[in-house]
Amino acid sequence: MNPKPETHAQPIGILGGTFDPIHYGHLRTTDEVRRALGLREVRLVPAPRPPHRGVPQASAEQRLRMVELAVADWPGFRVDDREFHRAGPSYTVLTLESLRAELGATPLCLLMGVDAFHEIETWHQWQQLPELAHLVVMTRPPFSDADRAPAWATLRVTSVPTDLAQTPAGRILFQAVVPQDISATRIRAAIAAGEDVSNALPSAVWKFIQSHQLYRRVSN
Repeated sequence: MNPKPETHAQPIGILGGTFDPIHYGHLRTTDEVRRALGLREVRLVPAPRPPHRGVPQASAEQRLRMVELAVADWPGFRVDDREFHRAGPSYTVLTLESLRAELGATPLCLLMGVDAFHEIETWHQWQQLPELAHLVVMTRPPFSDADRAPAWATLRVTSVPTDLAQTPAGRILFQAVVPQDISATRIRAAIAAGEDVSNALPSAVWKFIQSHQLYRRVSN
């Protein structure tokens, strides 16, 4: 049973990711959701050992540092490095269990894209996720049938953002966001090709990438 929530508590957003590297697509979209839902803060949780992706090009420590540099100028954002203090794969369910133990009945909102939501049944112990946090699915307009919840989730869906403050977890909200034509994959490819990507990420992150020569094509 979920613990009794704080009365009209402001929810906290959780955004996990590889962040290889973090960029304005992450930051602008997340900030849009933070403002739209009235989140108290958003915790960015870098994954040292992402279970659903290949080995990141930048080291876990480098990716963590880039996230720290990126959020310095974004009020309402906070870096959470708890996954660096745990052995094994970076499973979201374990992170949410840890946050729940720390934050009690504070409403938590796990932010994710539509693609991740449609793959959620492949995640480790995915059935527990709605018991630990609300799921906020970021969608790009126009909202389509492909974005809608599967059968197991339909009774959890709400279109009312204030519902997220009424209980610690359990609801699913589809939140439209402005599309950002930026991806980490394209950034890495552009850097490898010797292109300037400074307009796609915070200047401090770009300087870090340059100083550590990250994502450059390796010469034989």
